Amino acid sequence: MILLIILLIIVLLLLSASFLSDHYCIEASIVINRPVEKVFEFIRYLRHADRYNKWTMVDRNLKRSFLGTDGTVGFVTSWDSELNQVGKGEQEIIALQEGTRVDYEIRFEKPFQNISHTYISTVGLSDTRTEVQWVFKGKRNLQLKVVHLVFNLQRGLSKDINESLTNLKRVMES
Repeated sequence: MILLIILLIIVLLLLSASFLSDHYCIEASIVINRPVEKVFEFIRYLRHADRYNKWTMVDRNLKRSFLGTDGTVGFVTSWDSELNQVGKGEQEIIALQEGTRVDYEIRFEKPFQNISHTYISTVGLSDTRTEVQWVFKGKRNLQLKVVHLVFNLQRGLSKDINESLTNLKRVMES
């Protein structure tokens, strides 16, 4: 009987997950009281993410490596952590629109394999105010759909991106 209930739960979970979209998109933004040039010049460098990105700040023992010239297309940073919430992977700057946007490809290896695309954009609202938008997109197979469903990853990622943007605001305004 217990085995039947477990099997039914698994079937319902797989069935529910199969109805989720193959793609996901998470967006968040914040206004920073600094000129757009200053904000963009800071966020274009992946090494600066250590000061605001929630995921790189979680693990004090995070192993990082860098390849290329930071702040330019082709620069890659790799990370490896014993913590599942940080995992292992690499992030590459794949496009750069000077003063307005940096696009990345994020290749996750652990705790699951996946490729996501993200960008951070800046829009000057005035001489001293900048809106920063962070967009995180990806494609998900059935396994990742189940993970998204079970762990409510959409909400968790949204919370983490907002926390990172709040950290960025604090760093830029101090």
